[in-house]
Amino acid sequence: MTIPTQSTPTRATGDQSIPVPAGTAAGNVADRAVKRQRVLDILDAAGRDSLLLTSNTALTWYLDGSRVHISLAGDPIAALLVDRAGDHLVTFNNEAERIAAEELPEGVSLDTVPWNGQLHAAASKLALDGDPLVEAAVTTELRAARQQLLPAEAARYASLSADAAAAMTDVLKAATPETTEFQLVSDLAARIVAVGAEPLVLLCNGAGRSGFRHPLATHAAIGRRAMAVVCARRNGLVANVTRWVAFDAGSPEELDAEARIAAVEADIFRATVPGARLNQVFREIQHSYARHGFGEDQWTLHHQGGPAGYAGRDPRVTAEVTDTIVLNQPFTWNPSGPGVKIEDTVLLTDSGVRVLTVDERWPTTEVDGRRRPVTLRP
Repeated sequence: MTIPTQSTPTRATGDQSIPVPAGTAAGNVADRAVKRQRVLDILDAAGRDSLLLTSNTALTWYLDGSRVHISLAGDPIAALLVDRAGDHLVTFNNEAERIAAEELPEGVSLDTVPWNGQLHAAASKLALDGDPLVEAAVTTELRAARQQLLPAEAARYASLSADAAAAMTDVLKAATPETTEFQLVSDLAARIVAVGAEPLVLLCNGAGRSGFRHPLATHAAIGRRAMAVVCARRNGLVANVTRWVAFDAGSPEELDAEARIAAVEADIFRATVPGARLNQVFREIQHSYARHGFGEDQWTLHHQGGPAGYAGRDPRVTAEVTDTIVLNQPFTWNPSGPGVKIEDTVLLTDSGVRVLTVDERWPTTEVDGRRRPVTLRP
């Protein structure tokens, strides 16, 4: 079945059409035009005429924030064929009315398959030769196309990031040593959902579990000190933030480690400049740990972050990732050491790194000319 959209030709398949309400299209028209041209450039370079987009990251980027999921753990419920004639979204018949009413950008045609049909195969058949280029063949090129945020995207990202930071402040200010890890992350989840976002990651470790760097919550009380992490998605964009709360003054060792991990982050920020390659930044990260007294092996004990945006990390930085950094590219670096971690979502602008996950209520200190979060002590 084809669902007609304004100014978009449709394909008759014999099923009844569903009208698309006016004024409900998702996305920014100007930004979407730029994205379409970026994909057409990929097709030109590959000598092909169509590309099939199937991942949540690619779909939400290209559709400029449309929600194409039901289960956060499941595959997208739509696939998109981009060809030289236009953009053709295919979804399951039980999803079509909502997609048409709330998620379909202007100028994108909508076709359906039965709820138990083959989504990707149906979308592929819309290509003239039935054999479109697939995402896996142009992973690097699509990642490059997503690197530089457009103006409307950057504004949405800043708003989401501020909301995520405010949720952290609200929840951790209200916490007590008796608050359990599950209570804390459930409060975070409620605030994230209340601002129209999806909590993709929620982590918490209390004082008894501070050695775990990816701590899923438990029923344990947080005690004298705790870390909380949230990764929140809205309009396809993912903001990431880590914060600490403590109910005492902190030991000299903890305060020293907190200052040193902030110094590692400052080194990473200085290396995050247009034209640098991600593997060069990764080498700086490795050297910075040793420089600030954490030991040369710290980078092996947790991933270090990397570019952000339509994926939590796009990609995680390693010695093998050679992508070139560009202006208006978002990042979330997350250096960590024993009992310490620092993490914010930032945007690389022409005046340097701009921190997006900011709440003026959170205590900070100056590190390398930039205000950086310290442990909250309610």
